[in-house]
Amino acid sequence: MPQHITVSVRDMVEAAEREIETLPVEEAIALHGRDDVVFVDIRDIRELNRDGRVPGAFHCPRGMLEFWIDPASPYHKPIFGEDKRFVFFCAGGLRSALAAQTAQRMGLKPVAHIGGGFGAWKKAGGPVATEPPAKKV
Repeated sequence: MPQHITVSVRDMVEAAEREIETLPVEEAIALHGRDDVVFVDIRDIRELNRDGRVPGAFHCPRGMLEFWIDPASPYHKPIFGEDKRFVFFCAGGLRSALAAQTAQRMGLKPVAHIGGGFGAWKKAGGPVATEPPAKKV
């Protein structure tokens, strides 16, 4: 018997955007480089390597988000315990809306996501690094 999907991704994203803050790309670019803001790139590593990165952004693959946020998880990343604003982004703004919603529901705050994602960032002239970040020793 075929599956009958009752909620579309579009519906899920629209519901998420009613709960979270969506930053216009120009506002996001203006926040870049501030010490009190963490940009969180949830794209797959292949996307980063192919399309470039926002300089200084923290890479958190979407599949690890909940595990890295939760301080009780063995995979927790201390950056998510910092008293900062977290701005999520993906390629086009869909995955990051869902990620920001999840993070906010888990208690991370304040959070937002970039409307239009990395594609909008590049188109608007936001800074882009094409080299992978240096490995930490």
